[in-house]
Amino acid sequence: MAPRVGRVAARRREAPGVWTLEIEVEGLAPARPGQFNMLTAFGVGEAPISLSGDPANGGRLIHTIRSVGAVSRALAALKPGEPVGLRGPFGEGWGLEGAAGRDVVVIAGGLGLAPLRPLILQLLAERERYSQVSVLYGARHPRDILFRRQLQAWRRRLDVELEVSVDHAEADWRGHVGVVTGLLRQASFDPEKTSAFVCGPEVMMRFAVGALRDAGVADAAIRLSMERNMKCAVGLCGHCQFGPVFVCRDGPVFGYDRVAAMLKHKEI
Repeated sequence: MAPRVGRVAARRREAPGVWTLEIEVEGLAPARPGQFNMLTAFGVGEAPISLSGDPANGGRLIHTIRSVGAVSRALAALKPGEPVGLRGPFGEGWGLEGAAGRDVVVIAGGLGLAPLRPLILQLLAERERYSQVSVLYGARHPRDILFRRQLQAWRRRLDVELEVSVDHAEADWRGHVGVVTGLLRQASFDPEKTSAFVCGPEVMMRFAVGALRDAGVADAAIRLSMERNMKCAVGLCGHCQFGPVFVCRDGPVFGYDRVAAMLKHKEI
């Protein structure tokens, strides 16, 4: 439970208020796409942050952070060479193993692209294991789009379908305008043999699940990454209780069939 001390090796701005830290720390434990670490800004506090880097690159931990609260602001402001505490990795990952031989649809909203990026990188590194691969990403505005260079590189590939949409934009935007679920109508996939992975604001995930189900994708084939106020990361404090489960211990990734009933109640 005591954090190891790492050092920030690099820091870059992804979008307004969003920063990616590359952290060097000795004795790295292998992590799976979808897991998270507890990061400590010493003297301020600790926060759960999803891994956003390449799972095949074990040299550094990559975390993408939105600066919104006291802890996340302090973490995002760390400069190269400064210390950062780390506990982890924790939680259940995306479970990509069950998608082998199937079509894969990835739907990301806003910062939800960060925890999905390790999954996408693994998908592309093992591209021959999967059939159709579609990545659908929605942001509020073009300036909020994350990982621009990587998105452009993915789009240039001939073996992945990538579409980006924004909620609103100026006249010089040449891409899609509208909610990300609208892109699903253009995606190529066979719903009877599709595995879907979704992360973003909870309201966006509700609509994404509805669109996937309307298209014929089975509940058990849809996986979501849930966000709750995680404190201990091991299911003891109860802060992240979500009905009968704890997001830190039993998630953050859940099959939709496991959390469907709870997602219907906005107050949970």
